[in-house]
Amino acid sequence: MSRLLARTGYDRERSGGGLDDAWQQAVPESLRGRSQAGLVRRGVFEVFVSHSALVQEMGFHKAAVLARLAELVPAEGITDIRCRVWTDAGRDAAPPRMP
Repeated sequence: MSRLLARTGYDRERSGGGLDDAWQQAVPESLRGRSQAGLVRRGVFEVFVSHSALVQEMGFHKAAVLARLAELVPAEGITDIRCRVWTDAGRDAAPPRMP
């Protein structure tokens, strides 16, 4: 059963609340209301931002955010952040699930 949960990603979805909280603590104030945590896959943390300028801004803060996430959620093994544009990011909606 545990292998099935890991293969489908369901185990990560159940623990997503911790990532959301960690993201809100790690990200700079300027990105808090306009970004949203996604899933971690192979060490890459997928983050959704509301417009393309925030992708560039995230690039400036990436090292500091990665260091803070390593402190807050070390079990996730986050080594990189990938931003995707999603106009509803930060609006309490469920992010789209990418394959």
